[in-house]
Amino acid sequence: MKRFILLLVIVLVAYGSRDYWWDAAKEQVPASIIDSFQSLQQTIENDLSLDGIAQYFDSLLSGETRLALPNNENEQIEVDAPTLTAPDEQLFSVHNIELGDSRSDVEEETGEPMRSTENEYGVDWVTYHEEYHNFVMVGYDSEDHVIGLYSNQDLISSPTEITYGTDKNEVREQLGDPETSVRKGMFSYQVNQDEEYDLFQIDNSYVTIFYDEHRDDTVTAIQIIEYDLEQSKDELYTEPNEQLTEGFEYQLFDLTNAARVVHGLPVLTWDDNVKETARKHSTDMAENNYFGHTNLEGESPFDRMQQDDIRFITAGENLAHGQFSSIFAHEGLMNSLGHRENILQESFEQLGVGVAFNEQAQPFYTEKFFTS
Repeated sequence: MKRFILLLVIVLVAYGSRDYWWDAAKEQVPASIIDSFQSLQQTIENDLSLDGIAQYFDSLLSGETRLALPNNENEQIEVDAPTLTAPDEQLFSVHNIELGDSRSDVEEETGEPMRSTENEYGVDWVTYHEEYHNFVMVGYDSEDHVIGLYSNQDLISSPTEITYGTDKNEVREQLGDPETSVRKGMFSYQVNQDEEYDLFQIDNSYVTIFYDEHRDDTVTAIQIIEYDLEQSKDELYTEPNEQLTEGFEYQLFDLTNAARVVHGLPVLTWDDNVKETARKHSTDMAENNYFGHTNLEGESPFDRMQQDDIRFITAGENLAHGQFSSIFAHEGLMNSLGHRENILQESFEQLGVGVAFNEQAQPFYTEKFFTS
């Protein structure tokens, strides 16, 4: 106890005199230590209590740089899972939905849509869920027939034995070798060099099966895109516009919450202010051709939030770039341990996502998690 009181006194003295040494320290001390002190600074400003500071030092001693916080107060709801039946005409269905189904049939199965946002194919992903349980995204053609499907939850059914949680090797045994390239216009592009997903051409469609490397390379999500829709996208990347930018941002937010409920965690609240902070960083990276948490002025994620007057107790940032869509970005982040920890951090309560594109139309994604 005496050691803790002595340490607390040292910290408070350092905090009180920070104006005299802060700028010099930032030039000499590793960014991770500076970031930890900034997190502690926010703790002191928001809650000057022994318990709060003690929790912070407990987190440091355990190797975790985030402040330990009480559980999010959002209650988990119980939602009945749908009874899944194997499709009659196709190899896969999602939430009992198949390509070609009518929108009225879909919404009889799922209920009313929760969001509709533009995707990289120039159509909308229409999102259905119950507080992010039974989460599915559906794309429709001009006649309201299904031409695209995605889910990262246990909603996959098939006459094969492939379902959510199936081993990658079992998938390949049943479906054969995955595609190694996809043709766009005059060019063929290599896909999936890291083997985080497999692409198959099945049932006049492109089926992408994603794997969770942290759950023994088992099926974690599926995307099904009608053949003609995929072929209508004649470039690897889609020419950006404001609708696509907002679409990618909200889609990454929804995907994050859908993943959190699978892991028994409360959903995050969208924050417009931190979204602007995130979008500015994505724009900076895209325009200045770099990729990193620290920008070219040496400012950390915490610095940028404080400059935008965003008060936080604890915060985290995820970055991704170059993925075709928010779906591929999210699945890649879930396979990266540090990014996955942010996505599944129980103490986070708010999230904003910012997206920007470089001159080659490649997207840059910034996720800003925090608790205020």
